[in-house]
Amino acid sequence: MRFMVMVKATKDSEAGAPPTRELLEAMMAYNEELVKAGIMKGGDGLQPSSKGVRVQFDGAKRSVVDGPFAETKELVAGYWLWECASLDEAIAWVKRCPNPMPGPSEIEIRPFFELADFGEIVTPEAAAAWDRLKAEAGGQG
Repeated sequence: MRFMVMVKATKDSEAGAPPTRELLEAMMAYNEELVKAGIMKGGDGLQPSSKGVRVQFDGAKRSVVDGPFAETKELVAGYWLWECASLDEAIAWVKRCPNPMPGPSEIEIRPFFELADFGEIVTPEAAAAWDRLKAEAGGQG
């Protein structure tokens, strides 16, 4: 099973406060464990929402809204892409993570949809196109 594991933003991360040397070293060691275990497929920290934008959709209309965005608890400060046998395994790995922020923090785990989750609506042509796109994108997806 594939999972998006999201480190939720805090006031510190939204202010652009860098991690301490100790936290950076602890997170690097944790990431190394994840890679050696074959769990981590990708991941990165994200800059504060003040450096980002949101594109809003309403029918054919598109509008761009500049950050920062007010609801810090709804923002993501970083993420991993993991491959685990189950949600329980992903939870066990997250529990081993150093606290990613200076104070209280939260990590959210969400499974990806797999093509099989869409059942009968997936035609053989759509499945073949998906497989081709995954291969062209480097196997992720």
